[in-house]
Amino acid sequence: MRIAEFLRETWSPPTLPRRTRRVCSRAVRRPGPAYPSFSAQQLSDTLLEREKLGSTGIGEGVAIPHGKLPGLPGLLAAFGRKRAGVDFAAIDGKPTHLFFVLFAPDNSAGLHLKALARISRLFKQPQFRQAILNAEGPPGFSG
Repeated sequence: MRIAEFLRETWSPPTLPRRTRRVCSRAVRRPGPAYPSFSAQQLSDTLLEREKLGSTGIGEGVAIPHGKLPGLPGLLAAFGRKRAGVDFAAIDGKPTHLFFVLFAPDNSAGLHLKALARISRLFKQPQFRQAILNAEGPPGFSG
């Protein structure tokens, strides 16, 4: 599985706010022309419902907000960065800087888990996290 296969770089807005609810809302403002049947509100609500179960802030400055959507034909993802950090209630209590938002079809537990595992493994690498954090230019919904 290649992350580039489901990452939608044109999906995301330019800045991230400092709160969980607003990050989830901002991250899905424009799902893009590939998925016109999903509103930003529906996507945001899906992420917020998942966050009620516990923060998807996995620590070391990384969060993977995710959820499942009925009728979604495949994986949908966006990436964003907030250099100043966001209080995302991460498990280590540190600010979150890197956000990988992921949606999967509601009937695809295996695919969803495989994508989450792949993203998590990638972001566990300190050099990778630092390179993305320090990269020039706006990756996804940066700020």
